[in-house]
Amino acid sequence: MPGPSTASFFMDLFCKGGLSRLHELQLEGKAKFGPVWKASFGPILTVHVAEPSLIEQVLRQEGKHPIRSDLSSWKDYRDCRGHSYGLLTAEGEEWQQFRSILGKHMLKPKDVEAYSNVLNEVVGDLIKKLHYQRHQNPNHVVKDISREFYMFGLEGISSVLFESRIGCLDITVPKETEKFIQSINTMFIMTLLTMAMPKFLHKIIRKPWKKFCESWDYMFAFAKGHIDQRMADVAEKLSRGEKVDGKYITYYLAQEKIPMKSIYGNVTELLLAGVDTISSTLSWSLYELAQHPEIQTALHNEIKDILQGSQIPLPSDVAKMPLLKAVVKEVLRLYPVIPGNARVVADRDIQVGEYIIPKKTLITLCHYATSRDEKTFSNPNEFHPERWLKKGDCHHPYASLPFGFGKRSCIGRRIAELEVYLALARILNHFEVKPENPGIRVLPMTRTLLVPEKEINLQFVER
Repeated sequence: MPGPSTASFFMDLFCKGGLSRLHELQLEGKAKFGPVWKASFGPILTVHVAEPSLIEQVLRQEGKHPIRSDLSSWKDYRDCRGHSYGLLTAEGEEWQQFRSILGKHMLKPKDVEAYSNVLNEVVGDLIKKLHYQRHQNPNHVVKDISREFYMFGLEGISSVLFESRIGCLDITVPKETEKFIQSINTMFIMTLLTMAMPKFLHKIIRKPWKKFCESWDYMFAFAKGHIDQRMADVAEKLSRGEKVDGKYITYYLAQEKIPMKSIYGNVTELLLAGVDTISSTLSWSLYELAQHPEIQTALHNEIKDILQGSQIPLPSDVAKMPLLKAVVKEVLRLYPVIPGNARVVADRDIQVGEYIIPKKTLITLCHYATSRDEKTFSNPNEFHPERWLKKGDCHHPYASLPFGFGKRSCIGRRIAELEVYLALARILNHFEVKPENPGIRVLPMTRTLLVPEKEINLQFVER
């Protein structure tokens, strides 16, 4: 199997900024070595797959309990601190149990629609915050919209998990909330570094591992504080003989008699998973719509026609907005939140194309490369939502997998999509969005997840 030498791979990662451009390395690897190539770093061997049909081959052989990837530093931290694994880190039967329980409340469309009222309340506060922020700068420019949507994402997922608000969209954000967001950012940056470093280096170069652990410590403490508060509220109501009919995820987990340690682990992981997905998707959506005013106008007309004067869309309204869904699909094709997923088939060797890949090999699925492949998508680097509306246009179903595939796909997909749809519809009903400086491009960078490399600043013109 072709691939770069260990020295070349090391140079790319650590001397040429490769850790922040892993998505670009997918494109370079495919162009240089073909759709399947290997990269080794010491004893660690990774096979990269960047062809939709071959990714399908891998995923169809993943077995009963798919292993997404090692996430070794995440697991090392939990083992070190004695924390329970959650849905993102657990494997085997433990993972299957968590997935089954959470799936009952996060994957069924009707159950997800039950969260629309609380999500619309959060969207309402987002609109107020945007109104406030646009008055703080000349020409009604909102600076660094990713930060605003980060706050919105955290407030939204907190509402679903705890059925309580944590003040992310207040004019003055609580210090503990600010620190939680900083902890997520630091943790994702340190994830790449701690996983790339051999473990013995953690004791020699201490700073990355120390910062990584401190970030997780605060995230677990933050989630635990909110969980304990909600459980105490429920216990107090029950002691007074009041009926408790919770709709939030923590309540459901408690009803399943899951140990508190496991509830802390799962909710902490769900919290961080729900923030970047929302922030990234909304930021890139408004960025591209600002660059393409004709598409923005068409989408605004669609929203206006469906809402018929109503200010607050319902899930049933969103179902009648094909262009809205196409815009989000196209944004996730161009800027997948997770640019490369992974699988480890632990129990047997598998065949991928012409190669036999030994069991327990880490296989990286290069979604960024497949979603920008001109063989699959015409003009792959351009924003064309209409490609998802043409009935004759059939793309390989494994070419763009922003939420993953199968049992190990994103469990919060339906909630995330609903939150993004409700937010975009309301924002575009209130504002026309324009670039602060037309012609200046913002490129993506890898920070474990795919994020904008610099601030996205947009002008919000009131309609």
